[in-house]
Amino acid sequence: MTPFQNAEPPRGSASILAPAKINLALHVTGRRDDGFHMLETLAVFASAGDRLTIVPAASDSYEVVGPGRDPLPARNDNLEPRARDLLRSHFGDDACPPVAIRLEKHLPVAAGLGGGSADAAATLLALSELWDLPLDADNGGLAKFALSLGADIPMCLQSRTVIAAGIGERLTPVEGWPSLAIVLVNSGEKVSTADVFGKMEKPDNPPLPPLPAITGYDQVIGWLSRTRNDLEAAAIAVAPSISDTLAELESQAPLFARMTGSGATCFAIFPSLAVAEDAADAIRHRQPHWYVEATQTIEGRGAIT
Repeated sequence: MTPFQNAEPPRGSASILAPAKINLALHVTGRRDDGFHMLETLAVFASAGDRLTIVPAASDSYEVVGPGRDPLPARNDNLEPRARDLLRSHFGDDACPPVAIRLEKHLPVAAGLGGGSADAAATLLALSELWDLPLDADNGGLAKFALSLGADIPMCLQSRTVIAAGIGERLTPVEGWPSLAIVLVNSGEKVSTADVFGKMEKPDNPPLPPLPAITGYDQVIGWLSRTRNDLEAAAIAVAPSISDTLAELESQAPLFARMTGSGATCFAIFPSLAVAEDAADAIRHRQPHWYVEATQTIEGRGAIT
């Protein structure tokens, strides 16, 4: 029997949301000598996401369940076990006893939603609390571990609206950003980030325009209309179905629609969550096998329970 087969989680367990990351704008501004691309992106986080539960156990284990797990195998080289092992290698076996990790996967894989990075950040946060480690997400204590696992994992620790620069590690919080009603759509086609960057014609593009004071939807849409996702054309060349995804969203008359990250998920902004839910229902009716989710942006993932 695994710890998760009990009716109630064992005492001392930790459960945490891993929110989806949505790149509302993504500008590729250059390429370093080591091959890494330089970016400027405004990222928000959504109430839609995966859920991670960690419980004390006699020995380490890791499993992936849920509707979004296929084709994600539960392997020890996945980011969640790597995050566990990274903390243990630093703090030692006594401080970091065995745990069972269950990832409840709802977000599609290889979809431009930062799911793997969000799951890794959630693992670091949950284990830091479960093991009572002297780390703090707010003062950067966890950030060095997060960055060693992936460039966009530090921003996932906070799960707050942020402008990220460099390779994603230089973070500037955005205060006062309104909560947005969003529909996420993914046709199921997997997209390799490396393939998308390989299709880019120009790696040195203008940076994000200055961000004005944002008080509501009008200012958000006005600013977004002056921005780009520099990976969108390359991603469509790799996965033409992205054009179909955007067309489905545009058919619902959103305020704004675009691809997020390196694809293939696209998003659209609507005036309210009720309107977004109606749009999601309409798309889901026409595309029953697609991932379609009405959600809203959040500031922080909520408490670890």
